[in-house]
Amino acid sequence: MKRARVGIINVTGYVGVELARLLHQHPEVELTSVTGRSAAGQKLSAVFPHLASIDLTIEPELGEVDLAFSAMPHKESAVVIVPLLKSGIKVIDASADFRLKDAAEYEHRYNVTHPAPELLKQSVYGLPELHRPEITSAQLVSIPGCYPTGAILALAPVVKGGLIEPEVIVDSKSGTSGAGRAPTQGTHYSEVNEDITAYALEGHRHLPEITQELKQLRPRQPLSVTFVPHLTPMTRGILTTCYATLSPGKIPPNERGREELRELFQDFYKDKPFVRIAETSPHTKHTWGSNMCLIYPTIAPDTGRLVIISCLDNLVKGAAGGGVQNMNIMLGLPEVTGLQAPAVYP
Repeated sequence: MKRARVGIINVTGYVGVELARLLHQHPEVELTSVTGRSAAGQKLSAVFPHLASIDLTIEPELGEVDLAFSAMPHKESAVVIVPLLKSGIKVIDASADFRLKDAAEYEHRYNVTHPAPELLKQSVYGLPELHRPEITSAQLVSIPGCYPTGAILALAPVVKGGLIEPEVIVDSKSGTSGAGRAPTQGTHYSEVNEDITAYALEGHRHLPEITQELKQLRPRQPLSVTFVPHLTPMTRGILTTCYATLSPGKIPPNERGREELRELFQDFYKDKPFVRIAETSPHTKHTWGSNMCLIYPTIAPDTGRLVIISCLDNLVKGAAGGGVQNMNIMLGLPEVTGLQAPAVYP
């Protein structure tokens, strides 16, 4: 069977170049076209020497493809996606343009008018662990944000089961690659090294994604999420710790309750190949370069409060790998195809 032709729009960012790495070694698709504005006309291997085995030139426009990944910034991504959809090309978008179903919320968070609000109902939120059936027949899939991926996967089983009170705290710590490849003072080595800081305390753009998806799991239950992200001096990885109060009478706040909680998570993710319930509290290094999200649910012994820890590689499961996982589903391929490499260690 002929392999599907796949292209990447804006290959020169961190997500784009990670997509190139993953797609090049994918056995069922062929990476045939990559674009980039700043590096147009150059060989991909000249811009990224670690991709020397990919014999492609970075072009200003996308060639003929069956499926396209857009790694453009928000607002700009929607503009390039619309004509692709009209021509019948399947699209997977790594920007925020089609994640939120509420155009007004998008415009509030990103301070721009949405370029194509009519497509919001058509787009599918690309978290296969929750939306696999819709992804199967989708023409437009939006890759979730990296922070929401870890937070939603951590909280989904207990929210769906109605096991927690409405107030939830999500504390996330991310490496600097989540800020993108463009140099800024805030991600400069001298600024980030030997430092950790909370940011976006006035409200992070990823919060609406978290609440949107969790509320869909149990629409009648109120939910109030406090989300605080932190920047840490590492390149890759997100470690998320979620705190919530258990609803009375649901799960006992003791060792038996911890066992019940673990069984609940294992059952919820039993057919989800890229979520693993960890035996002990996971490290971000346990996921480097892999498409795995590790989750460790427990109950604090002194307070009886629910604590759920998740970690993932923000550039793989949190972006490019999650995109390839969606692509596999859209093309009718086994979900794990091209994504089975274990994490890199140390």
